[in-house]
Amino acid sequence: MATSSNALGNKPLLTEIGRGSYWITTFGCQMNKADSERMAGILEGMGYFKAKAELEADLVVYNTCTIRDNAEQKVYSYLGRQAQRKQVLPHLKLIVAGCVAQQEGATLLRRVPEIDLVMGPQHANRLETLLTQVENGQQVLATEESFILEDLTTARRDSQVCAWVNVIYGCNERCTYCVVPSVRGKEQSRTPEAIRSEIEKLAALGYKEITLLGQNIDAYGRDLPGITKEGRRQNTLTDLLHYIHNIEGIDRIRFATSHPRYFTNRLITACAELPKICEHFHIPFQSGDNQILKAMARGYTIEKYKTIIEHIRDLIPNAAISSDVIVGFPGEDDQQFQNTLSIIEEIGFDLVNTAAYSPRPNTPAATWKNQIPDSIKIERLRELNSLVEKTAKKRNSRYKNHLEEVLAEGINPKDKQQLMGRTRTNRLTFFPREGPQGQLYKNGELVKLKINEVRSFSLSGIPVN
Repeated sequence: MATSSNALGNKPLLTEIGRGSYWITTFGCQMNKADSERMAGILEGMGYFKAKAELEADLVVYNTCTIRDNAEQKVYSYLGRQAQRKQVLPHLKLIVAGCVAQQEGATLLRRVPEIDLVMGPQHANRLETLLTQVENGQQVLATEESFILEDLTTARRDSQVCAWVNVIYGCNERCTYCVVPSVRGKEQSRTPEAIRSEIEKLAALGYKEITLLGQNIDAYGRDLPGITKEGRRQNTLTDLLHYIHNIEGIDRIRFATSHPRYFTNRLITACAELPKICEHFHIPFQSGDNQILKAMARGYTIEKYKTIIEHIRDLIPNAAISSDVIVGFPGEDDQQFQNTLSIIEEIGFDLVNTAAYSPRPNTPAATWKNQIPDSIKIERLRELNSLVEKTAKKRNSRYKNHLEEVLAEGINPKDKQQLMGRTRTNRLTFFPREGPQGQLYKNGELVKLKINEVRSFSLSGIPVN
């Protein structure tokens, strides 16, 4: 009989028969969210069931992110709370997965000896094997480089409409600020056949939208064999989009995250020609200054970046462009920061994810002497965010009184009479559950809306016949 605790320090309570309850807290990017879904699927396959709350779970997983220091520190705060629980509930299993686990390794076990399992992202599919070792009384460290197991079909999806599909793991780039290559390993592409098989199974389950995921998705296929008669490499992301496009039941296809160094005109042409590919591109530019880009080892100039955006808008005029930007990178002066602001105004992004530079372990930039004071980074980030919000609202104004097709994804948690979903351009949109003929819309349904309200980061609309 499994046991569970309903609060810190309470005695275990008897629960339903099974191995016990689990809780997963996910920090960071879409890749981590996809990994968490896979781990949840493995746990449920082993007989665990999802707990109603974190402090009631018999097994707790923190799937961690190390991109910025504040995310890492938050993990240690959460671990302290669980370590206290484990002192009174010795049956509690505590797992740290993801990038902090890979980066810190045995240090985590020394700092928080209550942890049962530390596992890097490459070991997510090995959770059952590793957890079996824990159940046999071992404290387990799994951070060695590992070939990622192929089977991803056991994921417990958080959505019943939209699904993540990993296509490539790891990253071979060496951006001077980024810790991802050292914690997620070398690039490893899945085969086109395995990817298509997973998507076909998702379609059979009723999923309508899939997002292809990769840390650097434009690198897809570089490690797979095959050259065409014309000498072109086969199994590129463009080839993959053509290969999966005709899967029946899937209405929309997205992909992320792109790298400007590898974003090709052939890929843009395919997105313009294939009707299921959504008109949204997430292409980080990180800085609007070429000297900073060189210091970051990004491998492109801002002129090349602007050429990519121009080509997208030539072929797909209504495309939405989102990006990532870092301010306060070592050595960034006032003019270089102004260059970043100028690019945001010139391009007119639909959305920009912003961050102040955070030195990360085992990255070259963290050791440089020309670090920017935190006070300057905070002020630059505040100015950047203000411009991003203004630019996003200006871009969103083009939707006012226009008809947009929205895929219903779920009920608005703040208003139960509304559904929410996304346009093809990835704009979060709210609308009434009831249609003009009194019909109630369902999750997974494509709904035609007339947009009547525009905000910086979301829209509202009214269903039309």
